[in-house]
Amino acid sequence: MSIDFNDKVILVTGGTGSFGKQFAKTVLTRFRVRKLIIFSRDEQKQTEMAQDAAFEPHAKVLRYFIGDVRDLSRLEMAFRDVNYVIHAAALKHVPVAEYNPFECIQTNVYGAENVVKAAIRTKVQRVIALSTDKAASPVNLYGASKLASDKIFVAAKHITGVGEPLFGVVRYGNVLGSRGSVVPYFSKLLARGEKSLPITDPRMTRFWITLDQGVDFVLTCLGLLQGGEIFVPKIPSMKVTDVAKAMAPQLDTHVIGIRPGEKLHEVLITEDDARSTIELPDRFIIRPTLYGEQRHYHPAEKLVAEGFRYASDNNPEWLEPGALRRLLTTMNEGQAAAAE
Repeated sequence: MSIDFNDKVILVTGGTGSFGKQFAKTVLTRFRVRKLIIFSRDEQKQTEMAQDAAFEPHAKVLRYFIGDVRDLSRLEMAFRDVNYVIHAAALKHVPVAEYNPFECIQTNVYGAENVVKAAIRTKVQRVIALSTDKAASPVNLYGASKLASDKIFVAAKHITGVGEPLFGVVRYGNVLGSRGSVVPYFSKLLARGEKSLPITDPRMTRFWITLDQGVDFVLTCLGLLQGGEIFVPKIPSMKVTDVAKAMAPQLDTHVIGIRPGEKLHEVLITEDDARSTIELPDRFIIRPTLYGEQRHYHPAEKLVAEGFRYASDNNPEWLEPGALRRLLTTMNEGQAAAAE
């Protein structure tokens, strides 16, 4: 159940990123919002977004707010009279986080804490934070910082007590075509005329979700939110070798080895999380164990089996190269139409 944004004020941190822009397009198309605030620290990206043909017709309801989630006072100023917050700001590149650990912690952990504090002080109604599959059993700093962020949002109800704000987390896999995804990286190599695509390990698998699916999932999670949940969509897996095959079936691949902090397979729900996880037709919900409440979300919900583990290598749903090609074609056509 999607939440009604009509006549509401919504703010997106990291709003000039891939998710933020797609979220804004979707919300502006489906609802008559009172105000949509794009909160980010890059003035150039905000300027380019404001001049984008997809956003120019909505100039009356769009607000561009320069700020950093590291700055609590700036967040409090931005959150005034806001109904719903989507927290998408983060440092997301694994190698960058490994090399700049202090910066990663400042944004991903302290920034999450600031979002919670600002939302409580300004009486925001609902907050959804975007997480990552790398937060489950993390082996790199990015994943560890996002796990810490998840814990902050799950525990936030201890601070708020009964009532609002409600905080929750959405955790999903690699976003098809987003910055940092292997798809635009392969596209650049192909445009450059490379004759072989680099593969870190031929066994590697990943979860995949499109930007549209990610936005729709966040909207429905806002409607289901009771406070402290981690929502996980049922999404397909794919071998990275099949991604290369889908994008360039005529080219060879070569193995370059796993990078520091990189996993062979990604996990969205660990065996330990499974003890508090329920399954719905289209998603899993990791219920908070801190509050001792009996919560229900759907008539068909059920507890997952003992020892359940939702990982990209044991996923029952797989994306084939042909299906990925169709998704990429649809995505490229949509981007071309939006640019006209």
